[in-house]
Amino acid sequence: MKPSIGRIVHYVAYGTPNGEFKPAHRAAVVTEVFVPVPGDGETKIKVCVLNPTGIFFSDWMSEDETGQRGGSWHWPERE
Repeated sequence: MKPSIGRIVHYVAYGTPNGEFKPAHRAAVVTEVFVPVPGDGETKIKVCVLNPTGIFFSDWMSEDETGQRGGSWHWPERE
């Protein structure tokens, strides 16, 4: 699948350095997609993250299929 504007993805929040808060998955809407010239890098996206306490907008971020790396995105899990 390829990301496109308006699609829903999961954003992985960073958590805190000392581990008080673990990285958490948040719903996000894709707002911009950067597709590099073939063979010149990976597709990156910007998103609007929907947190329980408000929203924020991300900078360019990479996909992490494992869903573990803070500051990354991945496709929502299917249940």
